Amino acid sequence: MRLTRCCRISAILEYGTSRFKNPSLRVLFLGLLASAACTAGVFAFSHSQLVHAGSVDADVTAHEWGTFTSIAGKQGRAVEWLPQDGSADLPEFVEHLKGSDFKGGLRGTVRMETPVLYFYSPRATTVSVQVSLSKGLITEWYPHVSQARPGGNLRNVSLANAHTEGRISWNAVRLEPVGSEDFPRDSADTHYYAARETSATPLLVNTASGEQHEKFLFYRGVAAFPVPVSASVTSGGDLLVSNLGDAEIPGLILFERRGERVGYRVTGPLGDATTLATPGLTGRVEAMRSDLEQMLVSQGLYRDEAHAMVETWRDSWFGEGSRLFYIVPTSFVNSILPLTIDPAPAQTVRVFVGRIEVVSPTTEREIETALAAHDEATLGKFGRFLNPILQAMMDKSPKEARKIQQLFTAPSAAPVVAQRR
Repeated sequence: MRLTRCCRISAILEYGTSRFKNPSLRVLFLGLLASAACTAGVFAFSHSQLVHAGSVDADVTAHEWGTFTSIAGKQGRAVEWLPQDGSADLPEFVEHLKGSDFKGGLRGTVRMETPVLYFYSPRATTVSVQVSLSKGLITEWYPHVSQARPGGNLRNVSLANAHTEGRISWNAVRLEPVGSEDFPRDSADTHYYAARETSATPLLVNTASGEQHEKFLFYRGVAAFPVPVSASVTSGGDLLVSNLGDAEIPGLILFERRGERVGYRVTGPLGDATTLATPGLTGRVEAMRSDLEQMLVSQGLYRDEAHAMVETWRDSWFGEGSRLFYIVPTSFVNSILPLTIDPAPAQTVRVFVGRIEVVSPTTEREIETALAAHDEATLGKFGRFLNPILQAMMDKSPKEARKIQQLFTAPSAAPVVAQRR
């Protein structure tokens, strides 16, 4: 009997969230649904998780998006690199994990980039939030957190240790529908601000130095967990994509850019494995952005949230090279990055995009040619991924390693590479 009721509520929820596009109407609908669930004494389903009706705030909705960035090695699986490359791309007001001046850098398989958590509420209310990262550290956040763990000297921390877990918490986040939108801003050229362009409820956190206002809760980190997808280049130059987890991968996009020419291929859902041919370079970035936004909306984000996410990463996602984007299964996100909100929202949606940089034969040739010609402009297009791509190329064979090493140590090439470490 209880299971039947749960299924009915789940079906009603799916109808309501697709029927009501206006955020205020959607919040009202979800509130009525949660109240009905409480009366029935059953569980209410959200897109991403099961929430006990007794802990639900019927007026609150939470939506989160973020990315898991990795680099495919010789076998197609995420390899170790130095994803902790500083915070030059963030505003100065963003706070950082103390003691994180890591000796030799912080090596991991994943850069968890810019998760942002939005709230929607028709009335002022307060929630507490806690998030943990398995086999990782949460290294930056805003507004100020009540607690960040681990603490102390972290210079020798190893993400490979199964017991390493980063955790942050906000004990009192005030949601204010008519609150101030005088959010902090500095002169830094950063993608951070694009995430504010939504209809989410403004929030504030009280600190010892005063109130901090923002449109969302922001955090990011570094981890060493295995991602749920592998992407290996076949002998014929195609990409073999394998699902390494139990849950279906809802959608994937293979993207390629060479200079001003781009191409992409959309596929999914992925249950086991598929082979993708290199897309022809006849596409448009605008079309790719539109298709990606639609994919995010289909997973539960509001249209303005999806647009804000794509806009945030426009300079990185659509740059030179080859990469695979995939929707991370929600069950995987919840296991790696458990999120607790108290009281729980009536609906919580978490949509994460996995990004895997692929070292394709075309990328290898482009980098080798650029190194030989001391072409700083071309090498600069690969940015922070240049060194791990070079390492992946050298890992393929001793012959390839010697070839790259010779180019790497050429008098004019070495400084070009070194400055991007």
